[in-house]
Amino acid sequence: MHPFDFLTALCLGIVSATIELDQSLDAQWIRWKETHGKQYGVVEECRRAVWQKNMKMIMQHNREYLQGKHSFLMAMNGFGDMTDEEFRHMMIGLKIQKNENGTVFKVPFPAGISLPMNRRQTPDISLGRCASGWAFSATGAIEGQIFRKYGKRVSLSVQNLLDCSQAEGNEGCNGGLMSNAFQYVRNNRGLDTEESYPYVARDGPCKYRPEYSAANVTAFQTIPRREEALLVAMKNMGSISAAIDASLDTFRFYKGGKHLLIQKNWKTTLRNSKNDTLVDILQVE
Repeated sequence: MHPFDFLTALCLGIVSATIELDQSLDAQWIRWKETHGKQYGVVEECRRAVWQKNMKMIMQHNREYLQGKHSFLMAMNGFGDMTDEEFRHMMIGLKIQKNENGTVFKVPFPAGISLPMNRRQTPDISLGRCASGWAFSATGAIEGQIFRKYGKRVSLSVQNLLDCSQAEGNEGCNGGLMSNAFQYVRNNRGLDTEESYPYVARDGPCKYRPEYSAANVTAFQTIPRREEALLVAMKNMGSISAAIDASLDTFRFYKGGKHLLIQKNWKTTLRNSKNDTLVDILQVE
């Protein structure tokens, strides 16, 4: 089935349950459509019903935030007309596989380990309608390792990974693996800067230019699925690359504050039936 047909079918399924439209939200709906350039035709009522359901959920969450029940705010955004199923179908792009290219990280766990909290942070970035979280995770880890080793801040090209790492097994905006991204940089012996190869949230032809490369990966390892191994890796290696289930509404509409999604079970089930949390560490040149 074509993705458009799949999403339309999901939306029409919502209409069959018929949500009564709230006229008090009409002005916000019109502004939202204008802001995001939305035009629907025959499925407008369906999309309005989905948007309204999401908007009311966001409003209720923010009321509870003001009551001290939550530590973060939510806000409507360009994903507001998508059902949970549609969002997962289009946006969750981690491709879990059993055999990784890297070696397994093995370090004995010392007692009383503590981690410094002055971590380098990058700004929040919108992925658009592109399942590129794997590429952002990979570039973020490489940037962190460069900062740890050289004290230099550099922004690396996510788009470079989207467009150029198919030979390593990634699928651009349809998803990929951080380990495949590291393998690409290692094979390619370089990764361009964000400035020279900016993010456009869609797949395109590979435009890598070695003269704009700002990083190289010499090795990477996969961390065993145990908390102790993760702590040791963070203590000894610094930045790591991790993937989590981002299909929750609280992630999709996150605006600001402290979002706590801490799960101790390494067998967390991603809702696309893609199992296991994947965490990688790497070394840069």
